[in-house]
Amino acid sequence: MAINLEKGQRISLQKSNGSTLQNICVGINWGAIEKKGLFGLGFTKEAVDLDGSCALFNENKQLEEVIYFGNLKSKNGSVRHSGDDLTGDINGNDGLDNEVITVDLSQLSPSTTYVAFVLNSFRGQDFAKVPFASIRIFEGTPKRVNEVFAKYDIANGANFAGHVSMVMGVFYKRNGEWKFNAIGEPTKDRKLQETVNTVMQQYL
Repeated sequence: MAINLEKGQRISLQKSNGSTLQNICVGINWGAIEKKGLFGLGFTKEAVDLDGSCALFNENKQLEEVIYFGNLKSKNGSVRHSGDDLTGDINGNDGLDNEVITVDLSQLSPSTTYVAFVLNSFRGQDFAKVPFASIRIFEGTPKRVNEVFAKYDIANGANFAGHVSMVMGVFYKRNGEWKFNAIGEPTKDRKLQETVNTVMQQYL
């Protein structure tokens, strides 16, 4: 099931064999910012703290809970966050995700109708200045990628420049079946709570 997903496209998570995607991962990768040293001598590394978060909403678009660096697991364990990376890759891109959020769609509370993923730059560092910042949303586990069905090149995406917050995408349930809406839009928000409110008002 190869999916080349365009921004704004909505897809069913039904697989060709009749089964449905259940284990979803959102992986975020980024590096530290290289800056010239004192008096222009040499270079130093400036730590970057990007934060991936997941917000759960019911069918009335009311917030149920947020899984983020301060709350690493949903109440029933269906959503898990790998933990807060405060620096990014200091020594260059190692090809691994710095933060991973996993969702077992089959274990979500029956009341959960929307699962939204957002990204915030905790220290307010412009996305465009963060080396190789990227997101991939895939089927599998943090250590095994089965199928990538959305990628966002944050570092090189012109629309992300000047922003410190974005909405990655939203999984939503229709007639008992999960689907995915690839959003990939920056917002004018500065804080996580503001971004969650934007999701609630514009993307559900």
